[in-house]
Amino acid sequence: MATVVPLAEAVAELVRDGDSVAMEGFTHLIPYAAGHEIIRQGRRDLTLIRMTPDLVYDQLIGMGCARRLVFSWGGNPGVGSLHRFRDAVQNRWPAPLEIEEHSHAGIANAYVAGASGLPFAVLRGYRGTDLPSRTANIRPITCPFTGEELTAVPAINPDVAIVHAQRADRSGNVQLWGITGVQKEAVLAARRSLVTVEEIVEELEPRPGAVVLPGWAITRVSAAPGGSHPSYSAGYSVRDNAFYQAWDEISRDRETFLAWMGDHVLDRSATASEAGR
Repeated sequence: MATVVPLAEAVAELVRDGDSVAMEGFTHLIPYAAGHEIIRQGRRDLTLIRMTPDLVYDQLIGMGCARRLVFSWGGNPGVGSLHRFRDAVQNRWPAPLEIEEHSHAGIANAYVAGASGLPFAVLRGYRGTDLPSRTANIRPITCPFTGEELTAVPAINPDVAIVHAQRADRSGNVQLWGITGVQKEAVLAARRSLVTVEEIVEELEPRPGAVVLPGWAITRVSAAPGGSHPSYSAGYSVRDNAFYQAWDEISRDRETFLAWMGDHVLDRSATASEAGR
């Protein structure tokens, strides 16, 4: 059953050096506050998993937290490249970064397999691409019923899954809505999980289209108002498009990047909503 604890305490308990960590959220509800706390606590040698690594993973990589990245697309949405990600791959700065690239469908199905207690997922989506020749964890498999050649990917069972949501009640049940991506599957596939939320309420009110993650499926819940900034939380905040554009310049230069991280993330007086402005 989920317990509501402060964010720093939750990260200290759940995220350990060498862990595989999935931080999901598609377009909105991206768990920036939790990512920043991982950076502040100096975690190292992490395998980062995310369908769409964007700015928060650029920051984690640039601050030396990551050893490996499992992903299906990476970039600054609507702007361009992730310069800290690129620097790590091309120049091994601040540390070498291994990459394992998949399709969106491959990552999503791998989470579903993990959540279902299965060892792998099977899909057609890799046929006609060169990903099987570049990613060792994409393997051909023959259907025992039709003889059709399909593709298998291993289940994803992260040590820790971290997502952001709009609300939780005091029993640790979580409610999220809007574009929900694979948050539910990541949490159910993980060995441990942390959900940061905009607010803790006495009772979750029914909402059309909302997903409820029951407290028994979650390890810890932490209040983090504004914790998805510069992405947004539907019903609570709007996307900070200006910051996504500004990040392109901030992240191009190593010293400029480190100075910004020192001022806005490592400085504990910077709130979640200030980080990114």
